[in-house]
Amino acid sequence: MQSALFSRRLTTSLTRSCLSRPSYGGRCAATAAPVQKKEGDISDAFASLSGMQFTPLEPRFADLKRRLVTGNEEALYRSWSRLLASLREEIPLIAELGSKVVPEIDFSEINNASAEFRAEHKKRGVAVIRNVVPQQEALELKRELREYLAANPHTRAFPKDNPQVYELYWSPSQVKARSHPNLIKAQRFLMEFWHSKDPNALISSSHPLIYADRLRMRLPGDAKFALGPHVDGGSCERWEEEGYGRGRVYDAIWQGRWEDYDPWESSCRLPVISDLYQGVGACSMFRMSQGWLSMSETGPYEGTLLVNPLLSRATAYFLLRPFFSPKKAAADPTAGTYEEAFLAPNNWQLETEPSSWLQGATPGHGQELRAVLHPHLNLPSSMVHVPKVQPGDYVSWHCDTIHAVDNVHAGKSDSSVMYIPACPLTPSNAEFVVRQREAFLNGWPCPDFGGGIGESEHVGRPGVEDVERIDAEDGMRAFGLKPFDSDEAGLTSGQSEVMNRANKILGFYD
Repeated sequence: MQSALFSRRLTTSLTRSCLSRPSYGGRCAATAAPVQKKEGDISDAFASLSGMQFTPLEPRFADLKRRLVTGNEEALYRSWSRLLASLREEIPLIAELGSKVVPEIDFSEINNASAEFRAEHKKRGVAVIRNVVPQQEALELKRELREYLAANPHTRAFPKDNPQVYELYWSPSQVKARSHPNLIKAQRFLMEFWHSKDPNALISSSHPLIYADRLRMRLPGDAKFALGPHVDGGSCERWEEEGYGRGRVYDAIWQGRWEDYDPWESSCRLPVISDLYQGVGACSMFRMSQGWLSMSETGPYEGTLLVNPLLSRATAYFLLRPFFSPKKAAADPTAGTYEEAFLAPNNWQLETEPSSWLQGATPGHGQELRAVLHPHLNLPSSMVHVPKVQPGDYVSWHCDTIHAVDNVHAGKSDSSVMYIPACPLTPSNAEFVVRQREAFLNGWPCPDFGGGIGESEHVGRPGVEDVERIDAEDGMRAFGLKPFDSDEAGLTSGQSEVMNRANKILGFYD
């Protein structure tokens, strides 16, 4: 009863706020937007799409590297050698399996997932969940998207001359998909692969929050949305003390114990700041996994996703790479693969005087990887396509996973997806949702992305009642539109406390 009362108060408050403003398409229009990031599109999020070159960074990064490894030099070198040996063993297996290395499960089976699926998902960090949304329903979402775009031809997109990725966050289809009960259940299933070493940590992986990301409708022949191997969630921040260092996330790697690094431990991620530079599209929310809902039948080379299923090994490698340099250069430095003598551990040495290189990292942009910068990953072999997907399938990858898209869409039909990550309930995530909720109500872009008026003047933009119609419980809570029930049965003390704190942050309690 109390939760319903709070929900009605919030909805009434939001409705009154809207009624005091001019409307477009029956929805509240923006007045004065809050402080936003600069306007932009997906090309601003990545150095390569922006035309930038990877170069050494400011001298302070050399000092940072020195602080990270001082006193652990010998252990770090031995760890590096073990890592290179492990990569030599694992990459040929991945290359042989190709798309088969990505574990799959049907949505109907997630309540009783097999031990084999669970083990492979923990090792690989990627998964395909089939039939999360019925096919016809997913195709209807795509049809509605096209109608929304046709009604709003001024929508920002990349590239401008032949749009493939749209700066849309609040279309009716995206709102329906994010609050769909099946998708929320799939996200809960994926997030519960994580664990916390602190039993009282303020986090609940059983209570997803939404993160409003973009969508892709990639057309046959496109070669401009050629986003190579990269990792989201910051770049330089992974090395910086005020970034991932706040949670000591990668300490085992810096200390020469890469095998002890646990990519599934959640409590260390809670204090992390992953967007120190306010980059356009740089994520500041804790996303346990990234994902997309397919609205097309799409296979390898048809404009789809590639992933690197090495997870802990690949993470350790790209984090350690800036500390090591070859004694003897490769015969052909631009080659996609390299001779064994160049890759051999005895050809690599720990820098005695650290450089300011963080290979592939640029402040304010995502972490990118290249064969010339990260030769031991053998990216041409270790990046594999996800299996062929159908409309309604959900593809997920761990937040540290290296991923890319096909350089060229060589298929014959559109490759369309809505990006929908899985985000747990935490105090900082709740703080982000407060800002995101305001953006939803006003049609502004998600706070992490390029600013401007966004969809505030779009015709047909949905509102609170549309979320409530789809899922009046978990869907409304995920949007920050209804309080969490901290008296729910089976909660840990940490879950109950984070719910109470989130409810206060979201404005439901004084």
